[in-house]
Amino acid sequence: MSITQIESSIRYVTNADGEKTDVLVPVELWDKLLEILRMNSGLDPIDEQEPNLKILADLQTAVQQAQAGNTYPVEE
Repeated sequence: MSITQIESSIRYVTNADGEKTDVLVPVELWDKLLEILRMNSGLDPIDEQEPNLKILADLQTAVQQAQAGNTYPVEE
């Protein structure tokens, strides 16, 4: 779906002064947008499943290694 098609399918709600206050989005489009947002969290899918405690432990280890002077190139 193109941006033009998306723009033509939404409707704006305005206040008494004619200022846009809200947007009405068809349910089908809304569901597609939510699906896209869920797929694009910025994390690799394997990271999405990693428990928060594991992520925190990995971060703490990385900080300790950096403090000890054990750093690695970004590529690694």
